[in-house]
Amino acid sequence: MPQSASLTVFGLVPLVAFLPLIGLLLNLALGRRLGEHFVSWVACSAALLALGMSVALAVDLFFAPAGAIIHLADWIQVGQLSVPWDFQVDTLSVTMMLVVTGVGSLIHVYAVGYMHEDVRRNQDPGRYARFFVYFNLFLIAMLILVSADSFLMMFVGWEGVGLCSYLLISFWYEKGKDGIGNAVAGRKAFVTTRIGDVGFLLAMFLVFWTFGSLRFEPVFSKAQQLGPAVSGAATAITLLLLLGAVGKSAQIPLHIWLPDAMAGPTPVSALIHAATMVTAGVYMIARMHVLFALAPFSQEVVALLGSITALFAATIALAQNDIKKILAYSTISQLGYMIAAAGLGAYVAAMFHLVTHAFFKALLFLGAGSVTQGLEQGHRDRGRAAGREGIAGPDEGFNPQDIRNMGGLWGKMPITAWTYLLAALALSGIPPTAGFFSKDEILTDAAGTSFVVYLLLALAAFLTALYMTRQVWLVFFAKPRTAAAANARENPAVMTGPLIVLGIGVVLGGLINFPRLSSFAQWLGHTLGKVQGAPFSLSVSAISTGAALLAVGLGVMAYRSRGAQPEAADPLRGILGPAFAAMEKNWWVDPLYDLLVLRPYHWLAGFLADQVDAQGVDAAFDGLGALARKAGGGLAKLQVGKVRTYLLIFLIAAILILGYFLLLPRGGL
Repeated sequence: MPQSASLTVFGLVPLVAFLPLIGLLLNLALGRRLGEHFVSWVACSAALLALGMSVALAVDLFFAPAGAIIHLADWIQVGQLSVPWDFQVDTLSVTMMLVVTGVGSLIHVYAVGYMHEDVRRNQDPGRYARFFVYFNLFLIAMLILVSADSFLMMFVGWEGVGLCSYLLISFWYEKGKDGIGNAVAGRKAFVTTRIGDVGFLLAMFLVFWTFGSLRFEPVFSKAQQLGPAVSGAATAITLLLLLGAVGKSAQIPLHIWLPDAMAGPTPVSALIHAATMVTAGVYMIARMHVLFALAPFSQEVVALLGSITALFAATIALAQNDIKKILAYSTISQLGYMIAAAGLGAYVAAMFHLVTHAFFKALLFLGAGSVTQGLEQGHRDRGRAAGREGIAGPDEGFNPQDIRNMGGLWGKMPITAWTYLLAALALSGIPPTAGFFSKDEILTDAAGTSFVVYLLLALAAFLTALYMTRQVWLVFFAKPRTAAAANARENPAVMTGPLIVLGIGVVLGGLINFPRLSSFAQWLGHTLGKVQGAPFSLSVSAISTGAALLAVGLGVMAYRSRGAQPEAADPLRGILGPAFAAMEKNWWVDPLYDLLVLRPYHWLAGFLADQVDAQGVDAAFDGLGALARKAGGGLAKLQVGKVRTYLLIFLIAAILILGYFLLLPRGGL
């Protein structure tokens, strides 16, 4: 375990969180007055400086791999409960810091161009500063979460990212279905993840009850000392922690919030709902590896739940038409891979896939945003041209996120197309991209541990390659299916630049844990202890790569002959029939929740409000009030303002009291 640090770079770790805080405060105070350039420079500089600090910490860790615990301030001291604000600097936390600040900085830069167009289109420039205030706030919360040295400090960051998720999903709160759709999506995410947070809270209570502390080091040390004696408590704690991970990392059955979260601006989808926040559950399980090692049953549940989620979400992604929702279900599926790997004890494989996934999924979401911006620009250009020609403009109900409205963008948006293709290949597990190495490592670990988990993950991998082929073909190849697609054009460098950088990461990211080198395993081993991953398996790699290439081939064959009109039938619909319709409807999960959860809840809430509260509680208190008013009215009649009347009342009262005592039998008192 790391010890308290001397004056090294480790001592500067609070700056990782405080630099975005400075950016937030500057933009909060001056952003609206000083305009977009000031806001973007401050927000991006804060993120980039935090990245520089994270890199410095990583370099220092090479020379002092044991890490350090940096004390900042005392927070809570009540009886036996002592919770300081300490920063945990080790290879696991710094890996997450690098992911959060690295990918976060690129998305900040991308958001400068994207949000300029977004606020201009929505004619609300005042929200530009608000957006970057929220973005910096998210970085602060996420960095507190990953650097926490205790359950309670982790929970502070855990709740902070949940708040930021709500604020950013519902950023354009007045838009969406019925003018409130985005606000409803934000509320859905907030409420759903709170269910998981209850599990986290209960786990904390049980941890303190069992181990007498909420700090990681004493809890883990005592757990290792007691061993099997606390296996029952460890099982209960880890299952409750799993509930928290299920909510935050969108696993079955609390996955329902993530697809609706696509209502937020695309940079939000990339940063929070693909690369960082949703991986908090994976990081938390890895951080709690000591407790999970004492709970084999919990590990089995984690592995099975993750693999089922991976396959389930992949089937739904196969039939979606919204470019961002396809990626949302893909994110749920890939999170299932990471959770399953953590359940198998393959923490290095889980974290490796977390890192590579941050690169290629952020790139996919940013690429999707670039595509929709290009289509919207083409839509506007077509509208202006139609107006000049004196003919009707394009349909105002045009949906730029529907892949059926795309096609032929390969030559019109070359940077977006090439980088998107690289990310799609990585997600599909095609060598030599980073996704191939990380996904193959998980499959290899699964093949040597649990055949059921391996089979579920392998099927999910096949479907992943198939739905990504479908998406890429319908978006970039074939002929344009709308005037907007025919007139689309590439976005400015502020948006395409981050795509190129992420594309480089997608190609080279696999080198951090290249087979036989295992440098990433050695790096994490300083925190996770001796970690022995499964050796590279040529047979597993050959099967997974062959299956992925087969899926790509089948996808190209199926969609190459698709019609040029948006309403043309989907080839997979004809092949899969009712199953495709079920996937398209998300296997009716949302209607099922509505039937089993929402309607009974609304009925119960209405009953309690109308019958119990209004007619019971309120009526009782109203009755007491009426009684008090009547009593007061009766007594008020005695207040006649005449002294002789008051003296008479006093005399009568005195006589009654004296008579009571005179007539009272002896010994009555």
